[in-house]
Amino acid sequence: MKKIIASAVGLVLVGGVAATTASAVENQFGGYWRTRAYIQDNFDGTDSSSVDIIDNRTRLYYTAKFNDDFKFVNKFEFNTQWGKTGLAGGGIGADGRGIFRIKNSYADWNMGPANVKLGIQAAVVSRGFIFDDDFSGIIVTGNFGNVSVPVAYMAVKDEDAGEPENQDMFAAMPTIKISDAVSVTPFGVYYTTAGFTSSETADDGTVTTSTVADMDVYYLGVDVDLNMDPVSVWGTAIYNGGENGDNDIQAFLVAAGVNAGVAHGQAFYASGDDDATDGDDNAFVSAPGQSYYWSEIMGLGIFDNTASNGAPGNAISNVMAFNGGVTIKPMDKLKLDADVWYAMLAEDNAAGDDELGWEFDGKVTYSIFDNLSAEFVLAYLVSGDATGDEDVLEGGVRVSLKF
Repeated sequence: MKKIIASAVGLVLVGGVAATTASAVENQFGGYWRTRAYIQDNFDGTDSSSVDIIDNRTRLYYTAKFNDDFKFVNKFEFNTQWGKTGLAGGGIGADGRGIFRIKNSYADWNMGPANVKLGIQAAVVSRGFIFDDDFSGIIVTGNFGNVSVPVAYMAVKDEDAGEPENQDMFAAMPTIKISDAVSVTPFGVYYTTAGFTSSETADDGTVTTSTVADMDVYYLGVDVDLNMDPVSVWGTAIYNGGENGDNDIQAFLVAAGVNAGVAHGQAFYASGDDDATDGDDNAFVSAPGQSYYWSEIMGLGIFDNTASNGAPGNAISNVMAFNGGVTIKPMDKLKLDADVWYAMLAEDNAAGDDELGWEFDGKVTYSIFDNLSAEFVLAYLVSGDATGDEDVLEGGVRVSLKF
């Protein structure tokens, strides 16, 4: 039955293939599904906000593998929130029509020592501190023994596609495997956006004009990974330069982490702007596609509906954070995680506040079957002055399946 389903999906994707051709293709089928139910209280910094959400996500993967050097990869996604009617498909009758997404669709082939991925695909640059997302573009990777050199072009916005300006990203991130235990990845990323001016006319004839300045941003840095079983250590350092209109960008980010099995921890610092009038932008620039998840409440975590008030979420900038935690497996099917986070802004906000607070996260993971698991999460943030007057609470459960 699984082969029949996979073959049917493949035929739909390619728009119909002759039987003689299809028989030469290896059809690979997989996916991911999850349902979450969670509550979030006081995330806006007051005691008047509370959400109670149940949602679904389904991802279906299909790969047409023609041979060891050529395949066509596709990933599709369906999202539904329970009780949300109309196109969303979460109400009575379901039948959602507006929630279908193409996550990935790209050709992947080898040419000698080079690999090419062309189309809608995913990439990670510097653990997500710069980029971790899907994009339309190309990655060419040269493989030379212990050295691999990926070079990527990522289309961000295009005027000819109806966007207000052109935006592009380019990245090179060679990985050097020094030994089985040590690897080093120096990288360079360039992000450019062409400025534009737009105007809006009100009913009384008043014209409001807004201008977005040109930006030329670059990132130079290095990731270092040491895996010495049972201890692994990682570190990242990034210099962020360039120009934002007439201002010079001079910013940086440093991060490090350790995992020793039972105990783990990490810390990171991303600079903020200490003086908005000095002509220098010292705040680390969040590039399009930046996504680094950390704590449950301040850093999005499992229930990534929103981050708490004042926190950067997954767009790391103007923040300093420290973490320590433990992971315990009392039995094969059960895992317990406990983490403590402290975070503050690198530079004061407009109100002169900087403390985001102390966050305490607990998670219980139970394996129902080999591919089906349930996670129970409870998180509490003792709010600092930059978060608000009220403490923040989050709790929920996620059931997920991988196949």
